[in-house]
Amino acid sequence: QRQLVESGGGSVQAGGSLRLSCAASGYNGSCMGWFRGAPGKEREAVAGILGKSGATVYYADSVKGRFTITRDNAKNTLFLQMDSLKPEDTAMYYCAAGCQGPYNYNTWYVSSTYINWGQGTQVTISS
Repeated sequence: QRQLVESGGGSVQAGGSLRLSCAASGYNGSCMGWFRGAPGKEREAVAGILGKSGATVYYADSVKGRFTITRDNAKNTLFLQMDSLKPEDTAMYYCAAGCQGPYNYNTWYVSSTYINWGQGTQVTISS
């Protein structure tokens, strides 16, 4: 099973920015996504991406206009740029990759769409 390793989490004040990274060897062009939630609880989809160029992207309404998902295939890395952070963005952020079934507007936000998951990186936003 190919490993996913997140990094870049931390603590910042509201209005600040963070950039999360996910080292993801072997997933160039494959569907990938970012989810967030508390450990052991249901995860909320944040963003999804498909294609080597990252031409197809999806965002949860709660982060649209503030978060940007991108990929660097040369570095085998997925990114999540998070700007204008709010206290409600506080969560463990997980990288997910490798899809089973179709990947589209109706499936990208479903956690069971993804096969592999990272261990998560904590993001804490203070007011």
